[in-house]
Amino acid sequence: MQMFEELFGLSAADAALDREIMAQCAPVFEQIDRRRDYNQLKVLKAFTDNGVGAQHLTGSTGYGYGDIGRDLLDRVFARITGAEDSLCRSQFMSGTHALTVALFGLLRAGDTLLAATGRPYDTLAGVIGLGGEKFGSLAEYGIHYDEVELVDGEPDYPEIERRAAGAKVVHIQRSRGYSDRRAFLCSDIEKIAAAARRGNPDAIIFVDNCYGEYTETMEPTEVGADLIVGSLIKNPGGAIAETGGYIAGRADLVELCGHRLTAPGTGREIGCTPQGLRNLYLGVYLGPSITAEALKSAVYCAAIFEKIGCEVSPRYDQPRADIVTTVKMQGEAGLAALCRAIQASSPVDSFATPEAWEMPGYDSKVIMAAGAFTNGSSIELSCDAPIRPPYLAYVQGGIALPVSRLAFLRAAAEIRKV
Repeated sequence: MQMFEELFGLSAADAALDREIMAQCAPVFEQIDRRRDYNQLKVLKAFTDNGVGAQHLTGSTGYGYGDIGRDLLDRVFARITGAEDSLCRSQFMSGTHALTVALFGLLRAGDTLLAATGRPYDTLAGVIGLGGEKFGSLAEYGIHYDEVELVDGEPDYPEIERRAAGAKVVHIQRSRGYSDRRAFLCSDIEKIAAAARRGNPDAIIFVDNCYGEYTETMEPTEVGADLIVGSLIKNPGGAIAETGGYIAGRADLVELCGHRLTAPGTGREIGCTPQGLRNLYLGVYLGPSITAEALKSAVYCAAIFEKIGCEVSPRYDQPRADIVTTVKMQGEAGLAALCRAIQASSPVDSFATPEAWEMPGYDSKVIMAAGAFTNGSSIELSCDAPIRPPYLAYVQGGIALPVSRLAFLRAAAEIRKV
């Protein structure tokens, strides 16, 4: 469109490429809009049925006893996710923290955690005790770990069934993490849960739901998951929540996690919200619409980079279970070019130049473009890549499709020069 030429000096060829990609993506965008509309109305119904009022937005101090806004938000989020109960709290510092609280809440010495979808995301290695450093991991508390590897990127259902027999918790990672496999749809999660329960009817089905919320019209709690966990600075916080995370699912399991989040005996009854709850409520309300923008950005990303000869996953018209698109580069120079273009098109710190660094929780250097209003927010347009073969860039988020389009047009031009 002329706006890219007039405002940012892009070439007529770039504008023509944008028109071509937008026309190509239009049918997929229509599907996303239909899912957005359903999910947005589902969220509205959760708000109205629970009687959210101005009095719930004000917050509390001290111990937080009787914080009606905090407690109601738990119920609203449970309703949204089809769960019996939830903890939707600002006290969670990250998705990894929420996952850690949940795992320590459920597992005891002698129990086994089974990873049913291969090795979990890098930041969980230290939590489980897979790395060399020891900081109070599950392993140090006598909790065993087992893992079922994927077969050509797909779950090994017979092996999951066999291994689940000895497991207390069966862990499913919905998103791809730093791997090149696809994200898992709710239909996949339902099959994994069924396989695990054939082997062990008492197994707790635990889903790392990060990046996957609102990508479908249901959540894993509606297809067999006992507990789902995620971050509020990704999809469900709508780019408004400044921090926080959630645990949702069976009421008895959520209660256990509440006592691990705070202290045994006090559980979910404490935890003040001194800055108020407006941003959490507003972010949760906007989650479906903001996630739809991120999905459209992901679709456009896949289409344009495939057009210039890059290998992408998923393709623009393939089903999506998360907001992430991987773009394969020839080496570190390509990763840097992509990150530079995205950073330059960001509303915050557009002047910064991304450089690879030793990021806490990762076993290789990571380069990241993240000009976001919330530090580390993955729902805002960002790109990160571990500096290691096969040199995959993980592009995610995007709260305004026109900005995402500009960033990817610039990136395509930069990558052609590498």
